[in-house]
This record gives sequence, C-alpha cells and structure tokens, in this order.
Amino acid sequence: MAENFRSLRALERTASTSRVLNLAALSVKHAGNPEHLAQPFFTAPALNAAVILKHRLRDHEMQTIHTGNRTATKLIVPFERSDLGLGGRSLFVGERGWMESLQALAGLAYDLGRDAGVLEALEELPSLDPFLLREHLKRRGFEIADTHFEISAADMDKMQQFVGGEIGRLIDLAYKGRSSNEANTQRLVQALLSSRPDERLEPLRMTLRLEGESYREGIFSWKGFLYYKWVLNSLWPKLREVLVELMKVKIIGPRDAENESLVRAMKVRLHDNIERKVRVVADYLRVYDKVYEELTKDGNATAFRDFLLKSPEMLVALGEGAGTISHIASFWRFRFPKSKRLEANVGELLDILQDFEAGLGGHASGLSEAA
Repeated sequence: MAENFRSLRALERTASTSRVLNLAALSVKHAGNPEHLAQPFFTAPALNAAVILKHRLRDHEMQTIHTGNRTATKLIVPFERSDLGLGGRSLFVGERGWMESLQALAGLAYDLGRDAGVLEALEELPSLDPFLLREHLKRRGFEIADTHFEISAADMDKMQQFVGGEIGRLIDLAYKGRSSNEANTQRLVQALLSSRPDERLEPLRMTLRLEGESYREGIFSWKGFLYYKWVLNSLWPKLREVLVELMKVKIIGPRDAENESLVRAMKVRLHDNIERKVRVVADYLRVYDKVYEELTKDGNATAFRDFLLKSPEMLVALGEGAGTISHIASFWRFRFPKSKRLEANVGELLDILQDFEAGLGGHASGLSEAA
C-alpha cells in the first residue's frame, strides 16, 4: 500500500523511539561509517532506507493481518530516503501476501530469508526502543552495527539532566572531583549516551574494570538501565492517572447486561495486572539500584561490572515491561484526552481493554521467574 506524505513528514527527524525506528535517517547520518555499512540492519539495501513503526491496527486492517494483538509492525520504504515528505510504500508484517510485498520492495535479486526473520523478530516485541531492540535481535543471532540502536536526539536532550543526577556520584568517584562542575558532567553524560567511543570515558572504564568487548557490552547495558529509569520515572504519574480513570470510564450507547458485566470484570482484572506489571518492572530497577549503590558507596566495582555483563536477560524483560505499560499510558491518553469525557461505546471499550490485556500477557510474571 502507498503511504502518503503527511504520515511520513512527522517522522523526518526521528531516529529510534519506543514506537519508531527510522533507518532512513540513520542511513543518511552514517552514510560514510564503515561499521554501519558492514553490519546493516537488512541485507537488501532498499530496506535499509525504511521507517519501521509499531502501529495500532484499525478495524479494517485487523481483517488482513494474522495477529491476536491490536498492535502490528509496519514497514514503510520511502520513495526518497532524504525526503520522507514524498511518501512511500508500506506493508504490515504478517498481513496476507506480505512476503511477496516485501520481495517487491527489496528487489528480486535478494533472498529474503534473513530480512524476513529480522521483521518477524521485531513483530515479537511490544516496542522498538533501541536497547530492547538490540538485545532481542542479538539473541536471535542477527549481527547488526550498534549505530542502528541510537537514542533519538529529542530523547537524548530530555534525559541528559536525569542521567547527570543519576551518575553524579560515580563521576566524582572516577574523576576524583576533576569533572564535578555541571558543564563537565553534562559533557560526560553526552559522551556516555553517544553510540561512539569517547576517550573522555577512560576514567569510568578504569573504575568499572572493563576491557575491550566487555567494556562495550557493559556500557551498553548501563545505558539501557539509565534509559529505562528515565522513561519509567516520567511514566509513573501518567500510569497512576490511567489506573484511576480506568475504573471511572463509562459505557455510552446500547449495551446489554452481559457486556456490562464483562467490562466491569475486565476493568478490575486489568487494573490488578497493570499494578502487578509495575511491581515487576520496579523490582528490576531495585536490583540495579542496589548494585549501583554498592559501587558508589562501598567502591564495589566488581559487583557492578558483573551485574552489567550478566544483565542482558533482565534488560530485555525490563524493556518489554516498560514498552507494555508505556503503550497503555500513551494510548489511553490519546483516546481519552483530559479535555474529553471518560466514555466510550461498549464495543470500543472492550476492544481497548482486550488489547491492553493481551499486551500484559494475562498475568504478569514475577522477578524470580523472569530474572
């Protein structure tokens, strides 16, 4: 299907967010980067100019896609990668005939086995944030350059102050007060959050006692935990509003006693499952906070280093949990703005509740099961 310029224009300056992976922007940014070119996201060059979205399906789209969820993975290949405003062609992973459509977008010369596998791996995820994405694809055996997993410029700007506050004690420990003023701290935070190596981080590397590949993996995991702490720190107030409004939302229009009873039961069950998922996610962050405190208060660099190197499984679980509850909070506010009444017809409300419940996987598992 064709994608018009309006839907793509807003994505022009976006890199990776929880809902968008803009390979087109990354391909332009890293056009001369040998690492980026040596380990591309897709084998077919045309697909490396794509924009990938997590898209909430409309009713007519549900009929053509084999999925039990309301959220699908959408691939858009722009007509011109340097100008998304010109529009492009798109497909949903899993829609009828999607492999034929993918072949047409990629070109007949390319075997789509690997590229289709990458897309199917993306379909398994609740979000496309760079840390969850990288670890999930790595576990699936796809070797892709880290330059494809960058924090977007907008998110980078927003989280720098938060991260500066979070790692201030470690900066003092590693740099022995030499970088304690605000300007120097912000420069170190920028270096830490960047996808490029930076010699300014050498004292941090020595403090954490990391070398070579372990250093690269450890720093990536650390950025992941900082990223999710920032995301969830801003998400908790929004989620509390959802939990309150969820129990207050009213049915309007025709309904019957059976559907009213079903809505009431689902609201209670969903409320409990959201709270359970929040507790699980918060437990992961408490584990991180504990080993970080051991590092900054007791100087136990070994425990923190070992945690970072053994944490990919926890990082994936944390990312999946954060993606799920972020989707709930953002879609709820999109559908029920504060300026509008908390009401919906029974069919739509059931649809929303079922979508949220499917994303939570029924009953959220505990830390001991997932860690």
